[in-house]
Amino acid sequence: MFRLNKQIPYLLWLLIILCIMVIGIVGFMILEGYRFLDAVYMVVITITTIGYHEVAPLSDAGKVFNILLILVSFSTFTYALARLTQYVVSGELSNYFKSRNMMQQLANMQEHVVICGFGRNGQQAAKTLRAQKIPFVVIDKNEGSLKIGQTDQPGLVYLHADATEDEVLIQAGVERARALLVTLPEDADNVFIVLSARSLNASLRIISRASHAGASAKLYKAGASNVIMPDMIGGTHMATLVSKPDVLEFIDFLSGEDGESIHIESVSYDSLPQTIKDKQLGVVMDWKRTGVNCIGIKDANGKFVINPPATTVVQKGMKVIVLGTREQISEMKANVG
Repeated sequence: MFRLNKQIPYLLWLLIILCIMVIGIVGFMILEGYRFLDAVYMVVITITTIGYHEVAPLSDAGKVFNILLILVSFSTFTYALARLTQYVVSGELSNYFKSRNMMQQLANMQEHVVICGFGRNGQQAAKTLRAQKIPFVVIDKNEGSLKIGQTDQPGLVYLHADATEDEVLIQAGVERARALLVTLPEDADNVFIVLSARSLNASLRIISRASHAGASAKLYKAGASNVIMPDMIGGTHMATLVSKPDVLEFIDFLSGEDGESIHIESVSYDSLPQTIKDKQLGVVMDWKRTGVNCIGIKDANGKFVINPPATTVVQKGMKVIVLGTREQISEMKANVG
């Protein structure tokens, strides 16, 4: 995980050098009665061992003080300079600023998706979210997976950390996120993350992977909104490609990168303007028409009605599922606020 703790030694060295300079300046001003600028000059030529002449002959007390200043400052300054040079040459400086930039991006993220685990499932989820221009952050403790992600997806926002830790989820902005995707291979880890995330954000949409059927019930009890079994879906997907190849290929097209310009969106009853609430579906769809088409309705009980008739009344608790291009969906969202 990106923390500033690794940078503390470097900051400490700089602070020590600054303290030595302040002590030296104050000492010369008190012992020798130097002006501030003269004291700064003396401290700089002493610490850097340049060897210029003194501002004025030193008193015995001033000489003793200067000897101590040389002994203390020379070793400290030399060591700190060597470490700071190593810091720059080794690339740690660029990593530091990269870390800070990433932390700032995380702090500014709102309504994003948090992906826990960057294996095959996590990478595919990230690829799809990026194609649909949905902001996301990845959490994984496997540095190799993250390096692959940075190569395949430049600008990837990630945390090199353990997603089972609450502080990591908080750092990823789970309290501000719209959804959490849990894709770790171990069901026990997934259950733990779901429990933690649900306690941090009660309204969060949590979608978790399950490797075994027995883990599904535990994940739902822990607070998962949906549980996905990749192996089961993969088998169903292959079988459906045999029975309904064109239909499934079309669905894959909509959800994949090739279907980037085509969107399916849900519009809730609460988001509709007052003038078209509790009106027939035909009225709702014709209001400031943008070209989107209604392909279904989800009623207040969570039941889906596919291709509903235009006479269906849109009531409280319902959601209208529409299909359209990115531009049409954006215009529709602007119309309903």
